[in-house]
Amino acid sequence: MGRTCSKGRKQFMSNLRSARRLWPNLLHKIQIKGLETLSTRYSLSVPAGDLLFLDGRWYVTHAGLLHVSQLNRCAGIRIQPMREFCDASISRWVFKATVYKSPRSRGFVGYGDADPSNVSSLVHGAEMRVAETRAVNRALRKAYGIGLCSVEELGWAPRPKAPELADQPKTTANGNNGQHNGQPRLRDRLCLLIRQYQLDAGLVKAYAADYCGTATLRDASRDQVETFINDLTQRAAKDRPGLICQLNSYAKSQEVAP
Repeated sequence: MGRTCSKGRKQFMSNLRSARRLWPNLLHKIQIKGLETLSTRYSLSVPAGDLLFLDGRWYVTHAGLLHVSQLNRCAGIRIQPMREFCDASISRWVFKATVYKSPRSRGFVGYGDADPSNVSSLVHGAEMRVAETRAVNRALRKAYGIGLCSVEELGWAPRPKAPELADQPKTTANGNNGQHNGQPRLRDRLCLLIRQYQLDAGLVKAYAADYCGTATLRDASRDQVETFINDLTQRAAKDRPGLICQLNSYAKSQEVAP
């Protein structure tokens, strides 16, 4: 018992050190307490990518859930498409996953759905795999009592009543309030990109205004913002350290700004 507690404490301290490096000045008492619980109860690891901290909340990853299932000697996972709800012509997929904790387990069931409207534009064309992953994640969370939402379950949720960002143009040339041919709003694309690569939102906004050649992001046209997001996506994927270095150059300008 003492050995288990000691191991859990070491896991927590390792996670806390990594979390403070990854998300400096963002962790408060309640988030640290939550991290301690996740570390000791489920042996989830921040350095291994089992957990992500987004918008003040912890999210478990698919890798983390598989790690939990392996530690608990999961007997198996059965996955099957719900064909009556699938439509390949519009890239809509629904899967059912059943997790068996032991050979005699009756199974814990989870469902996952995905289509172009509720996945990131970065994974358009892979909706079937996203739906399968979401189903597995939900079944695993049920099986092992993990109340955290998994990051793979986050998607493009329709939010018609949500207020726009102060720096997001309220109208666009095509009059569709930031949407184009049914694609996610630029605001949503940028927010997901910031979350995915753990970028500083304030520095990204300053960089965007400089990139577009405008005083503020709200003064930029939709085409300018879209070009910026496409370029930022490529840079973040190919050279995140270099991008972070460039973003940090805007920190000093923010400090001296009136």
